[in-house]
Amino acid sequence: MSEQWHVEADVVVLGSGGAALTAALAAHDFGAGDVVVLEKSNMVGGTTAMSGGMMWIPNNHHQAEAGVEDSWEGVISYLDALAPGQLDPTVLEGFLEGGPEMVRYLADRTPVRMRTLTGFPDYQPDVSGGLIDGGRSLDAEVYPFSELGNWATRVVPPKTGAPRMTSYFEDMNIGPLDAQVLEARRANDSRGRGQALIGGLLRAILDRDIAIHFEHRALQLAKVGDEIRGVMAQTPGGERWFRARKGVVIATGGFEWNETLVKTFLRGPMTGPVSVPENEGDGLLMAMEVGARLGNMSNAFWMTSTLEWQQQHRDAKPNYLLCQGERSMPGSIMVNRFGRRFVNEAANYNEIGFVLHDFDAGTHSYPNLPYYLVFDERFRQKYHVFTHRPGEPLSQMVRQSDTLRELAEEIGVDADGLEETVARFNGFVDKGHDDDFRRGDTTFDNYWGDRTLEAPFRTLGRLDAPPYYAIRMEAGVLGTNGGPRTDGNGQVLDWRDQPIRGLYCAGNAMAAPLANVYGGGGGTLGPALTFGYLSGKHAASR
Repeated sequence: MSEQWHVEADVVVLGSGGAALTAALAAHDFGAGDVVVLEKSNMVGGTTAMSGGMMWIPNNHHQAEAGVEDSWEGVISYLDALAPGQLDPTVLEGFLEGGPEMVRYLADRTPVRMRTLTGFPDYQPDVSGGLIDGGRSLDAEVYPFSELGNWATRVVPPKTGAPRMTSYFEDMNIGPLDAQVLEARRANDSRGRGQALIGGLLRAILDRDIAIHFEHRALQLAKVGDEIRGVMAQTPGGERWFRARKGVVIATGGFEWNETLVKTFLRGPMTGPVSVPENEGDGLLMAMEVGARLGNMSNAFWMTSTLEWQQQHRDAKPNYLLCQGERSMPGSIMVNRFGRRFVNEAANYNEIGFVLHDFDAGTHSYPNLPYYLVFDERFRQKYHVFTHRPGEPLSQMVRQSDTLRELAEEIGVDADGLEETVARFNGFVDKGHDDDFRRGDTTFDNYWGDRTLEAPFRTLGRLDAPPYYAIRMEAGVLGTNGGPRTDGNGQVLDWRDQPIRGLYCAGNAMAAPLANVYGGGGGTLGPALTFGYLSGKHAASR
């Protein structure tokens, strides 16, 4: 095997999203002499770069500095209530202890700057241990991409339009920024959200001269005895073998763009992934080939999404847009093909995914698929509708009719059902309570609604201003979260629950540390970066 090595390093990291870059940094800083990053595409950042850039990390130091009280007992109570009997104690301990350590490491050793998103509740704030006023979700401060030089063009862009120049904290707690501040941010190409997180991590990678090899698709692990010694990558110049003296970290994302794996493992239909299309399960397949034990394979980070009709991914794959504000603002509802509401539209996106997979044994079908977002002209004039600003002409992704009955006929749903549903919902708005699904009852529901209004009318609003509009929605995901099981250091386990020496996994490529729990904003990236950090740190110590 040694005669085949083209490149030798201490640690080889597969992928370049948040988990991967954090793993590479930690490996370098904790003693790995040479660290190499292999990226499948010609861009850096993965799905993290398109995300909101938040991390859910209980008991972090930013939270303490902001005076937000938390406790281990509260966190464990919260997680146990959401996933009773599902959490591996060793992996959970790794996350709960490693998360705050990772956040401190980023603050001390990288340009990444996070802060507590005060007032932002956990996603199930009324469950025992949940924080109604937030504190566990961290928001990335804006980062000047001028600091990256030509590398700024190598970062995966956001889903649509220009990158945001503001952070969530600023948008939710400060409001519109001064014109001079915005002009200064334009001048240095300051970016918020996931762009800011990747920008800071990439700058730290460049400062350490960690090599990133683009268009290197890792396809095969080199296993000698019970140890992983390296990896083979397919490149424009052919196969290249990378020796890893200390370890290989799989951080290649999920398998949501691999139709075969999706049909094999996911528990129900998945039709609209909002991640980068390179997430085809490469890491999963490599891990399976060397005997990795799998976990959480039927689950994903579920998301309501819709097909973007005007834009495709850079490789011509369909582009799906995530749906959050459109279904939470007052004046919109979601209905199934019977014209009926089936869920609290303002609930957190991961939980809605479970409802989309309700199965009718009598008809052998999923009654809530397909489903549609329905709103009226008042809503269109006041709120963003995906890529459309308030009042802008709508694209062909939107269907329009003067009456609800005509709209129902155009989109193929039961007309009587839609008319009755809208009338019933308007009655709930008039009385100030959604008797069917309790939309607007929780702090979380109202946080994502129109914050210029009072609860519950931040999310409850009538639909009675024609014309009426509808958009077909998808059963989407932020990413799958099943994969190799690991221990508390990110070491991949075999089917005897023994570590496969030299193999680590982090991010959406691994069996999710919190199973199917989405604790709060950043419930994907918090565990991902934590296990990236733990994997890199442990690999460096071998």
